Amino acid sequence: MAIYGYARVSSAEQNEDRQLLAMQNLGTSLTRIFTDKQSGKDFNRPAYIELLNALNAGDLLYIVSIDRLGRNYDEIREQWRILTKERGIDIAVIDMPLLDTRRGKDLMGTFIADLVLQILSFVAQNERENIRKRQAEGIAAAKARGISFGRPVKKPPENFGFLIRQWERGNLPITELLSQSGLKEATFYRRLRELRLTRKK
Repeated sequence: MAIYGYARVSSAEQNEDRQLLAMQNLGTSLTRIFTDKQSGKDFNRPAYIELLNALNAGDLLYIVSIDRLGRNYDEIREQWRILTKERGIDIAVIDMPLLDTRRGKDLMGTFIADLVLQILSFVAQNERENIRKRQAEGIAAAKARGISFGRPVKKPPENFGFLIRQWERGNLPITELLSQSGLKEATFYRRLRELRLTRKK
């Protein structure tokens, strides 16, 4: 039997040290801990796929919490089934001792573990959806208060029309026009189109 660990953080800026330490304290070699730094929305993750290829029947897999495995309710249940039923892997969730397939191999133990898994998987996905909802509500409220998101719009200078006329007459090179207007070339042509549309109205 080999002992493995799986850790996941949602982005490169987040730190996985707590997860690694928890698994090392239970005897997991650092070389057998696979770590992904990306969202848990699905299981198409490089380290997770590499882990699946390394696991053999009878091995033990540690994860710190169920949401480190993933955040999609149905996919967590499916992966759990594949690992434990099809692949014959034992899984131990460190933060939730009830989710340890080494214990209670009888019908009641299996029933309790499956029930806890379903509840926690649902909670993980529900929290993710609530976060999305709160973010959307926060953005909508901020927009209602006049707060804008994204890069600030670069406005052309007050003499932009004059600069355009000089450029159109050939009296001002494009490089000089960009320098005087403070605009990048793509922004300049966008503002030029807007100006010409305004002139046509």
